[in-house]
Amino acid sequence: MEFFDSHAHYNDEKFEEDRDNLIKEIYNENVTKIINAGYSLKSSKKAIDISQNYDFMYATVGISPNDIDKFRKEDLDEIEILGKNKKVVAIGEIGLDYHWNTENKELQKQVFISQIQIANKLELPIVIHTRESIYDTLEILKNNKCNKKGVFHCCPLNIDLVREGLKLGFYISFAGPITFKNSKNAEEIIKMVPLEKILIETDSPYLSPEPFRGKRNDSRNVKYIAQKIAEIREIELSEIAKITYENAKKIFCTNADIG
Repeated sequence: MEFFDSHAHYNDEKFEEDRDNLIKEIYNENVTKIINAGYSLKSSKKAIDISQNYDFMYATVGISPNDIDKFRKEDLDEIEILGKNKKVVAIGEIGLDYHWNTENKELQKQVFISQIQIANKLELPIVIHTRESIYDTLEILKNNKCNKKGVFHCCPLNIDLVREGLKLGFYISFAGPITFKNSKNAEEIIKMVPLEKILIETDSPYLSPEPFRGKRNDSRNVKYIAQKIAEIREIELSEIAKITYENAKKIFCTNADIG
């Protein structure tokens, strides 16, 4: 049984002291594919650099809504150049965040749309971050076609978002919050997403699932997200692992040979 962690941040400083040893341990515990996600120009470059050290790791590049405080127009040109790297499988994480940022909503929208255009130019899917910005996110996606579609990463457990996102052809990625005791709508939403549209992720080093909530997260914990989905869908864990592995390959194999 193998697992595909479709979104993690091994470019985060929380992994500086033990990154290489930890990634090797993770692989030995049957997490045999990992997407290392960028969220700024600097972290995107680092995501590529790290992924080049491991055959089983890939990268995304993009500028997230939480990282445009020092945005320069030239940054988009650099993201496009980075997106041509053979290790890069998507543009992301990109999107809108009105929880942390309410002063620059228009800039967030502009940068989001520009990066959708980059993804289309490079024939890559997108990885979407949306927080307290669901309806603006959906409006942008409806008005700006994403040729290779993409995934709502760590998807907010909002029924409208999931329903409309599925209609638009996007994948839904579940993370640690679905295991939390106070998680709202988790069961209903997990049941409403077709199995062929489900991905799993850790968003490491953040959002550790139960029973490790509050601790540094890593890809070994992706099995707890898979287990929760298996319980709700009344399917064997091995089947969820296989389905989500194949789904991740389908969406992310555009620009890399993921076996």
